[in-house]
Amino acid sequence: MQKYFDNLKQVEFRDRRKKEIKRFLERNIPLIGFFALLFVMGFLSPAFFTQYNILSVLRQASINGLVAYGMFVVILTAGIDLSVGSTLAVSSMVMAKLITSGMNSPLAILIALLIGAGVGLINGLLISKGRLQPMIATLSTMMAFRGVTLYISNGVPVSRLGEGFIGWIGRGSFGGVPLPVYVLFVVAVIMAFVLKYTVFGKRVYAIGGNIKAASLSGIRVERMIIYVYMISGLLSALAGVILTSRIDSAVPTAGQAYELTAIASVVIGGSSLQGGRGRALGTLVGILIIAVISNGLNLLGTSPYLQQIATGLIIVIAVIFDRKK
Repeated sequence: MQKYFDNLKQVEFRDRRKKEIKRFLERNIPLIGFFALLFVMGFLSPAFFTQYNILSVLRQASINGLVAYGMFVVILTAGIDLSVGSTLAVSSMVMAKLITSGMNSPLAILIALLIGAGVGLINGLLISKGRLQPMIATLSTMMAFRGVTLYISNGVPVSRLGEGFIGWIGRGSFGGVPLPVYVLFVVAVIMAFVLKYTVFGKRVYAIGGNIKAASLSGIRVERMIIYVYMISGLLSALAGVILTSRIDSAVPTAGQAYELTAIASVVIGGSSLQGGRGRALGTLVGILIIAVISNGLNLLGTSPYLQQIATGLIIVIAVIFDRKK
């Protein structure tokens, strides 16, 4: 009899270990995939692991990453923000116009960030007070603010913003590492801390998990949704400031398709489009995966049109995997 119970315990132990290993793999698939991708790209292109190329990957990831983190917090509430590219464009264009008209760059940057938060506020109000679906609300503001950008610029880029603070933000470096990379990692750390250890973060997850239960538990859902979309707008505007500084020009078409890259980064990082599940670290891994794929395909001389196809396929695969989970 004792032998029977010992065997039963061993079977239960093995089953428990298998479940733990399965959960670990599912939780860390993005990270495992990222290291596998690094290995493949390093094997296919000897130039991939050069210092210059690695810094290029990080610099590229920093701008898309800021937009992706705004999208991440929105997706956690089971929402979507299609206006991030237009928000980036309109805020950076206004900033460039103000700087070239003589305003000092710190004040112009502050106004750009406020514009980004303002677009997020409009999105949040349309969704929470206007009862519009997030996709419809943000699709409308995407089109409207792209039109505003084209109107105030007449479709012409605004260039030569000068050096000083505005040039330092996008083109400066510290210890050989571009400043935008530090900005991205600071945002990632802040996002991870806020979502995991603060009441605000717990409420965001609660809304995404079950919005009715969150409301019944006393969470002011409408106010939280407004805050979430304002964060997305603010981070998109910050990305616009860095992008404009980096290329020393505000382009009316800036930010086009950034919403797709942001969604791809979030989904690849393990977040669910149904809301309530996702990690800030996973989103960072998703951001880096997209940047590595884009950079690697460029090194291999692949057509940029095929890169878009690859991104689309990655989104489909990630969503299918999420559905199966």
